[in-house]
Amino acid sequence: MPVIYKSFQSVLATKKGKKLFYPRVVVTGNISTTQVAKEIAELSSLSTGDTKNVIDNLVTVMTRHLQASESVTLDGLGTFRLAMKSTMNGVEEAAKVSAAQSTLRVRFMPASKRKPDGTVATRSLLNGVKCVRFDFQDAPPKPDGNSPAEDNGSSENPSGGSSGGENQDVNPLG
Repeated sequence: MPVIYKSFQSVLATKKGKKLFYPRVVVTGNISTTQVAKEIAELSSLSTGDTKNVIDNLVTVMTRHLQASESVTLDGLGTFRLAMKSTMNGVEEAAKVSAAQSTLRVRFMPASKRKPDGTVATRSLLNGVKCVRFDFQDAPPKPDGNSPAEDNGSSENPSGGSSGGENQDVNPLG
């Protein structure tokens, strides 16, 4: 399956006052831990319950190490680490810096490999990916007769995701 994308217009204007368009991935669904466990079980000699248990334990172990200020690298997948994002202004003295000035976030860097010449890195999760454009004007009309092209992800929900029920009945795969 290809990665599906659509165009969206930025809510921020350039210095020349233009609001430019950019590509944005269309998320077509979500796979649960149980589904991941089931698919892993199909590829191995383990049961779905065994693989679900391993995934649950992986979360527990990763949490323990991340909360101990360690990064966690899973070969072939990537590295997870905690990072702080500032939520308020800085302070003038190092002694006054506190964790309350920021929130913790988990950062993920996909595993990468270099080509034999050592110049170009490829991300393991992106090897062989194909991208396909999805245009709402090519989609069938909604049952109420309205065009699905009305949601460009730029007004109420600039992230491009669904904020409620709009366009839930449009299948970008046809």
